[in-house]
Amino acid sequence: MIIYILVIAVVGLAAFIRLAPSDPARWHTDPGTIAATDCTQITTTGSSARVTCLRSEDAIALLTKLDTIALATPRTTRLAGSAETGRITWLTRSSIMGFPDYTTAQTTSGPDGTRTDILARQRFGESDMGVNAARLTNWMSQF
Repeated sequence: MIIYILVIAVVGLAAFIRLAPSDPARWHTDPGTIAATDCTQITTTGSSARVTCLRSEDAIALLTKLDTIALATPRTTRLAGSAETGRITWLTRSSIMGFPDYTTAQTTSGPDGTRTDILARQRFGESDMGVNAARLTNWMSQF
């Protein structure tokens, strides 16, 4: 009997993780501001990773390129935004349990070039075990 209860609990948790709604108002937010770097310096905390860089290309062109890179990543979909609005949030799910991670990128044109801020974070748990930083490292290598 205990095994059946445990199986039901695990299946219920898996269903909750997989089917929990993704509210763009909560996740499609300003990724914040930190000092601009060369697009390779990934800053991490226990549950998120971020990178900020300054480039000379057009803001829409940069975000369009990043959108193409992101959508080529397995299990990644666009949650909200577009290159034309200057901000895009993607949802990437883990392969087995479907844990959601949210990555938001924003471009801002300025006198020194186009600033790109990217923030990747998890929804559930205390630590992402480096998954978001690895994803950003991969995306920045193609960017």
